[in-house]
Amino acid sequence: MQEVFDEIRSALHTVWNRRWVALAVAWGVCILGWLAIAFIPNSYESRARIYVELEDVLSEQLDISGDGKQAITKVRQTLVSGVNLERVVRTTKLGEKVATDAEMQTAVKNLTENIVVKSEQDNLFEITATVGKSSLSDAENAALAKDVVQSLIDIFRESNVAGNRGDVASTITFLDKQLDDRKRELEAAEQRRLNFESQYPDLVGGTASVTGRLQGMRTEMRGIDADIAAAQSALAAINGQLTSTPRNIVTADSGGARNALAQAQSQLAAMRARGLTDSHPDIQSQRRQIEALREQAADEPAGAGGSPNPAYTSLQSIRAERQANVQALEARKAALQSDISALIAAQADEPAVAAEANRISRDYQVLKDKYDELLRNREEMRLRGQVETERSAFKFEVIDQPTAPRRPAAPNRPLLLFAVLIFGIGAGAAVAFVMGQLKSSFTTAEKLQRTLDLPVIGTISRSMTEAGRRNEQLRLKQFLAGAGGLGAICFLLLAVEMIQVGSVA
Repeated sequence: MQEVFDEIRSALHTVWNRRWVALAVAWGVCILGWLAIAFIPNSYESRARIYVELEDVLSEQLDISGDGKQAITKVRQTLVSGVNLERVVRTTKLGEKVATDAEMQTAVKNLTENIVVKSEQDNLFEITATVGKSSLSDAENAALAKDVVQSLIDIFRESNVAGNRGDVASTITFLDKQLDDRKRELEAAEQRRLNFESQYPDLVGGTASVTGRLQGMRTEMRGIDADIAAAQSALAAINGQLTSTPRNIVTADSGGARNALAQAQSQLAAMRARGLTDSHPDIQSQRRQIEALREQAADEPAGAGGSPNPAYTSLQSIRAERQANVQALEARKAALQSDISALIAAQADEPAVAAEANRISRDYQVLKDKYDELLRNREEMRLRGQVETERSAFKFEVIDQPTAPRRPAAPNRPLLLFAVLIFGIGAGAAVAFVMGQLKSSFTTAEKLQRTLDLPVIGTISRSMTEAGRRNEQLRLKQFLAGAGGLGAICFLLLAVEMIQVGSVA
């Protein structure tokens, strides 16, 4: 540790012995550094915050609002696009001395480096512009920074509100042209399809359509078979009911031999109930009448006589209806079998025609789908244009107006001035120390002993006369005055800087 202290003391002694060299170097470095700082122009920074609303209730209701994230990305890109920055250069003092394309490109490049767009939230953006032209005064640079931000906001608002409507109009024009082309192609394909259908009606729609029709017919055939079986079963049931139901209803008041026979037998039973015997003339007469009626009833056909049975009549109507249903189902089945046979025969006999039917049907369907899609897109875009014309979905609001900078954003002159002062003092001390190291002298006896590895018997103190002592004190005062002057100049420059900043404010 003692050696370290000795080295530090030796270094300080070396520098002190050459303090005038150190002071001269410090003055030279500080003067050059302060001059360099003086030529650095002040840069002024202006800020503004904008809010961009890209969602609209009506647009969302109509499902034409689009992708919000993509719109936000578009905002970030278009704010600092080359076209917008070129317009900013032309509308501000930045473009006063720009005459050629190369100069314009350079100005745009410099402006791109000095403009920062930061997204604080999804829809909130902060725009920062820094301007520091050496050809302009501080007040002009501060005003120019504000003008750049304001111009950028104005251009962005104009390009998006008017540009969106222009994009919609151009898109609708393009879609109309495409629709006209697709319409002509679709009409030609439809005409080819009609001509083919008139020649081969069985192969309308191609193989896929024919296969689908065959499948549908077979499915319908299975349904008809089930319906026929059910109808035949119902017809058999009604026939059974009709067989067991009499055609007429026989009553006591109804006419016919059988009815008269029944009445005569009833009258005979009534006579016997009164107590008349078989030898009574009335009973004998009644018996003879019954015999005659029995012979007549035997010769009368079954069911003759009596009133018509309504149940029998109703069952006959139901049977006729069910017979007609069975016949209609059988006729439909025969027609389906004929159509199925014709389709199968057409596919088997004309494979080339079936392939042509496939191609015509496929081309027509593709063109029709494309036409319908373009038509939907055109109508959606037209609706979007009407919505943006009546009430724009793009809402642009300036939350914080561009600020008028009162203090320079760069450089930090007070810090740089003080840093140059420290650096100058350090450079002077370093030069003095290096010069002391180049000379073979020793500042202490201990250092001499360590270097030569020889014992030091003693040292001789420096002795000065009174005149020499007064001279030494005078030189010390001069040195302190030089060092103090260096510090005074630094503080004077700091004061000047504060006054200049205050004058801009």
